[in-house]
Amino acid sequence: MGERKIIDASAKLNTVESIRADLGRLGVREGDTLLVHSSLSKIGWVCGDAEAVVLALQQALGSAGTLVMPAHSGQNSDPAEWANPPVPSAWLEEIYAHMPAFDPDYTATRAMGRIAEQFRSLPGTLRSYHPQVSFAARGPLAAEITGVHALTPQFGQDSPLGALYRLDAKVLLLGVGYDSCTTFHMAETQIDEMPRKRMGAAILEDGVRTWKWFEDYAYDSDDFDRLGQDFEEQGHAAVGKVGMAECRLLPVRAAVDYAASWLKKHRFA
Repeated sequence: MGERKIIDASAKLNTVESIRADLGRLGVREGDTLLVHSSLSKIGWVCGDAEAVVLALQQALGSAGTLVMPAHSGQNSDPAEWANPPVPSAWLEEIYAHMPAFDPDYTATRAMGRIAEQFRSLPGTLRSYHPQVSFAARGPLAAEITGVHALTPQFGQDSPLGALYRLDAKVLLLGVGYDSCTTFHMAETQIDEMPRKRMGAAILEDGVRTWKWFEDYAYDSDDFDRLGQDFEEQGHAAVGKVGMAECRLLPVRAAVDYAASWLKKHRFA
């Protein structure tokens, strides 16, 4: 959505202070460890753009809180599977040979939104080492959350999601749906029936850029909206607004445990 349309659709402007107040009403507390998936445009016009949203989130959490966001880089993946848009098959071998290796300092996020990219690029933000699904974090627990990230399974216990589960963190869906709730993917790693697939990415091995093939679960978010609605109906999620954005705030551990049970019943029954 262009800025003119956002301004026209906004009944009022949003500021650091108003966003922080909305977060508090939703249930974000000082000292929380909070994973945020976000859409800037859904909030309405923000005085200060993505920077203001990050500031509001940090202020809501305070110095004792830790802010986490996805820093995924889906461009570093098997081009044979790209669909939005696809590339000519004649290009594949050159992409395998020339895709830059993941670098936590330089590799930009893709399709994570402007808030997540703003947050990733801030000096002092830590980032987990995964070529496709890294996470960024700031705060007292940032090193613990980002310090371990196995290549596979990328959403398993040895990942930032695993750390967030152990820390009983919260996840905020800020203007996005449950189909963006990466937390549910951790539940998929706990199900024996989950199919697996070959994946690939450019990484550094002993300082040398290489294309690495590996096997992981065939993660699938197609039923996450239905899963999330059922979870919400059980009373586990707080629902409210930040600006004009519909939001959900939910506990990571309860979400993963519920999702594992739900998927076994509804996807793999």
